Amino acid sequence: MLSFDRRTFLLMPLALAACGFEPVYAPGGSGSALYGRVEVSAPNTVESYLLVQNLEQQLGRSAGSVNDYKLDVQVSTVTRGAAITTTNETQRYTIDGRAQYNLRSNATGQIIASGSVADFVSYSAAGSTVSTLADERDAKRRLMMILSGQIMNRLYATPDLAA
Repeated sequence: MLSFDRRTFLLMPLALAACGFEPVYAPGGSGSALYGRVEVSAPNTVESYLLVQNLEQQLGRSAGSVNDYKLDVQVSTVTRGAAITTTNETQRYTIDGRAQYNLRSNATGQIIASGSVADFVSYSAAGSTVSTLADERDAKRRLMMILSGQIMNRLYATPDLAA
């Protein structure tokens, strides 16, 4: 049986420090290093606008020309019918989304972090046309929120961001 005592509890912070664990929003952490210092690329579609909006909300808007980093994001979505009845009516749709990102240092031009994130959301098409369009718009908003959260998690896990 596992015994949990005070010594184990007191030694846990040392073990976490030894493995390189560092709080994101601690002084010198990656959250502090990025907040307000990243210029996100301009959106060119509704989906990219929603993604950039969520990223800027989490990163803070960059203060004018004082940008240490440039975040380029490209987003793509594919809508597919997911629940089709025997009369060939689509009752449910799935939106697959993928976002590719590059975080580049403006000082050196070097790519600090890059990658791709993907996820999906679904919405119902069983109601009226107006409610289906509202559900689709809400689903795209949710998908971009999910993708921006995944991008932020990866950026926060990026080592060697100078504060």
